[in-house]
Amino acid sequence: MLFGLCFFHGLVLERRKFGPLGWNIPYEFSAADLAISISQLKMFLDEYDEIPWNALNYMVAECNYGGRVTDDRDRRLIKIILLDFYTPDILRDDYKFSPKGIYYAPEEGPLDDYKEYIKNLPLNDLPEVFGLHDNAEISGAIFDTNNLCETILSILPRETGSSGVS
Repeated sequence: MLFGLCFFHGLVLERRKFGPLGWNIPYEFSAADLAISISQLKMFLDEYDEIPWNALNYMVAECNYGGRVTDDRDRRLIKIILLDFYTPDILRDDYKFSPKGIYYAPEEGPLDDYKEYIKNLPLNDLPEVFGLHDNAEISGAIFDTNNLCETILSILPRETGSSGVS
């Protein structure tokens, strides 16, 4: 469950690269959002005999991360995304985060096993892990290209003169 929560955190951060396809409004989720969610997960697991899935989902999606989300559709989306990670299915060995099965929570083991799994993930994230169609990669590339061009243009000199050394 902890791995799923951390994966969720990375996913909501990286979803920004798809621009308006990712989020209607860009949000600044932080390490503090993850830290409080981890603390709550530990508390809920220590305090209850059965895992309170609804309470965990509510606290993370509505309070911790959802507190930053101002758009109604984005709020609904973050709740839906979290359901892939805070679900009883995550406790099954065959549960996958994406249709192709590349992304999943590794079996419980030493930290080095988790690091090895993460090192073997694709360098370029597939849109399917974000819940997007493969064509979203094109929109993401256009968004990145536009940001790069805007950055280049913003650092170019604004004044042009015919005299003096530039």
